[in-house]
Amino acid sequence: MGGPDDSRTRKPRWNGAPSQDFWIVRKHPQSSVFQRDLMTWGLIPYWCKDPSGGRKPINAKAETVASLVSFRDAYQRRRCLLPIENFFEWKAVKGQKTKQPYAIAMKSGEAFALAAIWERWRRPGSEDWVRTFCILTCPANDLISAIHDRMPVIIPIAAYDRWLANIEPDPRDLLVSHPSEPMTVWPIGTRVNKPDNDDATIVDRVEEENPELL
Repeated sequence: MGGPDDSRTRKPRWNGAPSQDFWIVRKHPQSSVFQRDLMTWGLIPYWCKDPSGGRKPINAKAETVASLVSFRDAYQRRRCLLPIENFFEWKAVKGQKTKQPYAIAMKSGEAFALAAIWERWRRPGSEDWVRTFCILTCPANDLISAIHDRMPVIIPIAAYDRWLANIEPDPRDLLVSHPSEPMTVWPIGTRVNKPDNDDATIVDRVEEENPELL
């Protein structure tokens, strides 16, 4: 997953991965001011007693986010947006052990925002507060379904305020697959499989038929 900037350094990030820090946009629960905050990808519910934080899910299904105990309170009260420029999916290829990765973005090249939820968790026996988030997913649109059966929920610009306001406990109509037409998909190299590989060449197009590039 590529985003506009990376962590505290503001350097471009091309290959974001779970357990890393990302800038998210949320509405502050006390001041109601919309702000940008750094949070870790992998949700820890506020009630978790495990000193390690437990399993830290990176995704929540749109179909069950309102009912599952791990997500429902955050979904009702602590929604946020994750601004990115592209995301990745992998497709199994017959006869190959390694899946083919793809980059997915808007044809316009513009950044867009994924639906996410966040939590504030205090590590047991300490004063150490940790802020984490996970991304909501929905069934894939026609473009992405050839690669994967699910995709992240993309919130349209016109609905940003509504999503972040947290006034509606269940804005179910926003949890749908984004139309295919404005989006584009292209194959990329398997360097993306290692988060340490984080440079602009990660999103370079490769030829799927050429095994040397896979």
